[in-house]
Amino acid sequence: MGINADRFGPWAVVTGASSGIGRAFAQQLAEAGIDVVLVARRLPVLQELGAALTRDHGVDYRAVGVDLSDPGMLAPISEATNDIDVGLLVSNAGAALPGPFLDSDLQAQRAILRLNTAAHLGLTHHFGARLARRGRGGILLVSALGAKHGVPYLAHTAATKAYIASLGAGLHGELARRGVHVTVLHPGPTRTPAIAELGLDPDRLPMPPMVPDDCAREALRALARNRTHCIPGRLNRVTTALVPAAITRSMMSRMLARPSQLKTASQ
Repeated sequence: MGINADRFGPWAVVTGASSGIGRAFAQQLAEAGIDVVLVARRLPVLQELGAALTRDHGVDYRAVGVDLSDPGMLAPISEATNDIDVGLLVSNAGAALPGPFLDSDLQAQRAILRLNTAAHLGLTHHFGARLARRGRGGILLVSALGAKHGVPYLAHTAATKAYIASLGAGLHGELARRGVHVTVLHPGPTRTPAIAELGLDPDRLPMPPMVPDDCAREALRALARNRTHCIPGRLNRVTTALVPAAITRSMMSRMLARPSQLKTASQ
């Protein structure tokens, strides 16, 4: 089942649309004939992507350059979308701050907290109300596989992702009676710039990273079916079901400790 433009269109808002999974969402929604509002910090990149989507798929686009960790981030997004019928919110933007928790900068962690929690809260509250009034549409929140069990050397980041997972699971039941689908995506390792930012080599991970297109496709399919959550990739689903959380944490600790140690040694 593909994404339905009648239910989830005519416009979709996609945050973090400049790269990675967010960019894949924007491309696949445009392929389905849904106009897109592209949101991220890098406005020129969004404008370039939007022009390509218009050329290739004939859709309209709007680009909103905004830092979603800014407490006032909702105002420019609201202003850019007040005159259009938004049927879908893809709240994808997020960031990680790897390294030992006690060595981290508290202000930087607070910025991650705003981006990974408050931004999703504000967007979901604003567009959720609009979708409930129209009686149809969807909200797709992007969490992470690590939100299920905690991640050493990414403890705070994984905790913020757990907030997204809980928010989406609760709203799935609450908004269903208003005709609004809510699905949480829990991506595992994915070939995006985030892997390099964590200091990891994608070709040396225990499991091969997924490509963003596959993550987005599975998530949109789950949203269309109104699934509470989506773990993309069969291997990710099997590992989550069968491998104890303690073993997963131990493995992640070994993987992420080495980049942290190398970074400390180079300073």
